Amino acid sequence: MTLEITGRSAAEIAASVRERIERGALRPGDPLPSVRTLADELGVNRNTAVAAYRQLTLAGLVETRGRGGTRVVDRAPTAQEGFTPDSVLRDVATGNPDPALIPDPATALAGVAGHRVLYGEPVIDPGLERWADAWMRADLAPSEVRLTITSGAADAVERLLAQALVRDDAVALEDPCFLTSIHTVRMGGYRPVPVPVDDEGMTVAGLRAALDQGVRALVCTPRAQNPTGASLSERRAAELREMLREHPYVLVIEDDHFSMLSRSPFRSVIGPDHQRWALVRSVSKFLGPDMCLAVTASDAETAERLAMRLSPGTTWVSHLLQRLTLALVSDPGVAAGIARAGGHYAARNAAFAARLTALGIPARAGDGLNLWVALPVPAREVSTHLMRRGWLARTGDEFSLGSVPTTHRLRLTVHDLSDEDAGRLAADIAAAVDTAAASAGGRRARTEVG
Repeated sequence: MTLEITGRSAAEIAASVRERIERGALRPGDPLPSVRTLADELGVNRNTAVAAYRQLTLAGLVETRGRGGTRVVDRAPTAQEGFTPDSVLRDVATGNPDPALIPDPATALAGVAGHRVLYGEPVIDPGLERWADAWMRADLAPSEVRLTITSGAADAVERLLAQALVRDDAVALEDPCFLTSIHTVRMGGYRPVPVPVDDEGMTVAGLRAALDQGVRALVCTPRAQNPTGASLSERRAAELREMLREHPYVLVIEDDHFSMLSRSPFRSVIGPDHQRWALVRSVSKFLGPDMCLAVTASDAETAERLAMRLSPGTTWVSHLLQRLTLALVSDPGVAAGIARAGGHYAARNAAFAARLTALGIPARAGDGLNLWVALPVPAREVSTHLMRRGWLARTGDEFSLGSVPTTHRLRLTVHDLSDEDAGRLAADIAAAVDTAAASAGGRRARTEVG
């Protein structure tokens, strides 16, 4: 019997596979028999085998990879952003904004705490809605725009995908990709389809290949792409819009996470006639991660479905938080501080890239909080050497979906380092590269001698 799977009904077959997984007889990544093979082995109708696999897919136990067949899902935890609190190493992998550049909400909070909100009141605070409407419409081609407030960008993307997709639907993701996007797609039971990213953003050939594979949704970062720092050029954005014209009902989600801090202009892939779309802007990068609020602008149908996804659980985002957000973004002093913060991130990243270049490791600063550094040796080896020197760095393979090589990349968060610490880290990276290169040369020599 194939893999000792038993059963006559779809439920019995699914239960048998589940038991094999729970007992460890089937491990993450193991292939399951094709529908035809399973049906023939068990003497059942192929539709019964299809139904069994569908039950397992909906339970998140297996995934279908097209020609790659059906495999047991790898439930290994996905890497997340943020500090590593139990480490004694200096963490240059956090992806965090500089806390010194986050506005102090104390004064604004005292002025917004009076009004008490009850059930049945508008979901969006009227003042925030007026401000957000102007903020979002300024960069959108579609004439009809509906707004929704969610508890941050990740919450918005998760709910947007859930209202449009079912398990095993294909979602186009940038490669390398933002860690939270990878986690959201995998936990939702969707199938990630990688689209390579270059210096101009998501590639045309990559998007064409993803559309040919039948993706139902696309998550795109127009500027300050994490981890690469790439921003869409005007030419690339126009090419992607033109390609998407032939697929107006693919849900296009633009995550403009860096928005007010960005040094790059906003260029959208959403054309004026696209039918299913959403632009998501969080306030967490410039007002702080604890300000869990994002504005989503979308077409009317997507907005209605998103509201339905909100209604069973978090019916609305705290109006206190909404009014605090409005008070902060409307304050000229805060706005000036956000502008200075954006300049600070850009300047510190550029300075560190120049340090590395001067040490023989050519580097270029993109947009955003991080640097995406190419190395001449495997990043894992460099990371290990850096740990011995007191640094905790993040390697590129954590962000990889497999369509582009990332094994020789580091993603670094260095904007909060002093000049002295930045110089030390750059020197330690150069020394780690030299050590790894010398070790590789030694290994090659020993192999040749052997």
